[in-house]
Order: sequence, then C-alpha cells, then structure tokens
Amino acid sequence: MIEILNTLKVRNEVLFYTGAISLILVLVCLVLSYTTKTQVLGINTFIKPLKFYVSTAIYTFTMAWILHYLNQPKLVLAFNWTLVLTLAFENIYITYKAFIGQQSHFNVSTSTNAAMFSLMAIAITIITLFTAYIAVVFFTKDFPNLSNSYVWGIRLGLLLFVVFAFEGFVMGAKLSHTVGAPDGGAGLPLTNWSKQNGDLRIAHFLGMHALQILPLIGYYLTNNAKITISMGVLYFLLTTAILIQALNGKSLFKW
Repeated sequence: MIEILNTLKVRNEVLFYTGAISLILVLVCLVLSYTTKTQVLGINTFIKPLKFYVSTAIYTFTMAWILHYLNQPKLVLAFNWTLVLTLAFENIYITYKAFIGQQSHFNVSTSTNAAMFSLMAIAITIITLFTAYIAVVFFTKDFPNLSNSYVWGIRLGLLLFVVFAFEGFVMGAKLSHTVGAPDGGAGLPLTNWSKQNGDLRIAHFLGMHALQILPLIGYYLTNNAKITISMGVLYFLLTTAILIQALNGKSLFKW
C-alpha cells in the first residue's frame, strides 16, 4: 500500500494530495456523524459529505494513476486544477449544508439554494466533459508499453464513468433520486439506497465506478482485449438494467 501511495504521489502530486485531504475529511465526517444527532432525509447529516469525500478520493487517486500514461503535462495540469476547483466547490457546499442541517442537492426552496444547486450542476458538468475529453485522448492514442487488455479497461472505464455521471441530470430534473416515493425512506446502511422503491443512485454509483473496476479487470483478470471489451459491454448492460428497474420504481433489494 505504501508503495502504491508513493507511486501515486510521483505520478500526480496535485491529485495525490487532493485524495489524501479527502480521506482525512472522511474521518472528520465520521467523527462528526457520531457527535451530532441532526438528520437530513432520515440519515445523519454528515453521511452525505462523508460519501462525497470517499468518492472524491477514489476518483482523484484513479485519475492520478491513469493520467500518467498520457505523457501530456499541460493537459494533465489543466485537468488537475479543473478537478480540484470544481470538486472543492461542490464538497465545501455539501459540507456547509450538512453543518446547518439542510439538503444540498435538489434544494430549490429559496432562490439562493436553487442558484447554488445550479452552480453545482455546472461544476460537475465541466469536470465530466473534461473527463470525456480524456477518454477521447485514450481512445485515439497508442500505448505500446501497456497491454491492450489494460488499455481497453481504462478506455471503457472512462466511457462508462462519463455516461453514468450524466445520469445525474435525470435526478436533477426530478429533484429526487427515489422513484415511486419521496426521498428519505428506509434504505441500506450508509448508502441509504432505497429498500422499497426505485433508486437512481445505484446505477449512478455502479456506472461511475466502472472507472476502477474495468481497468482492474483488464490488468489482473485477463490479458485479452476482446474479453475486456466483452466484460465492459456486460457491465454496461447490467448497470443499464438496474437503471431501468429504478426508473420503473422497483427496488433492487425488494423481491
């Protein structure tokens, strides 16, 4: 683990420290979740920022690792600071709202809340589009020092990340992540994914984390690009099926 962290730092110092700070803030939120009883939508107010800091750490560490392969310092530098600024804005606002016991997402109760929600959407759109551009670069560039299986895992992981990141606009348009009931019902521990109704967050989560899963499959489980591509297609179909089920108001955990 220490060796991996040292490699991450060498590959991309900016994103390494961004991820490290995010992990520290995960611990801070965890402590705060045990020292306050304030709830938002039925769960402790600090669970949401905790989850976002976890996601930020995973995403920044992943991008720190794979951007190294591009060998394009100017592009990487631009991506680094775009990511840092956009995610910092979103996470700081989410944390602020947690402290005052209010929703950050889907909160249009005042003109200020609506404006901030729109700004968060713009911020995430910017970094998602930039990630889409990174995907295009990976699809158009050759990597003779890497196995084709691993490269295709990265390419498809980036592609699915972008597709299912934009699924967030479905939730934004609905001002809700639950289908068939108001947000805040009975859910799984920590994730709070609905146990009774459709939940759009599940496909959102699975699709975006293809960015980690598919490259790992391509690197460790197969040395065949065709198998990696097939796994990517199956992953996409499964996640899409989960999304369709959620859109129909059916819980993944209720049979």
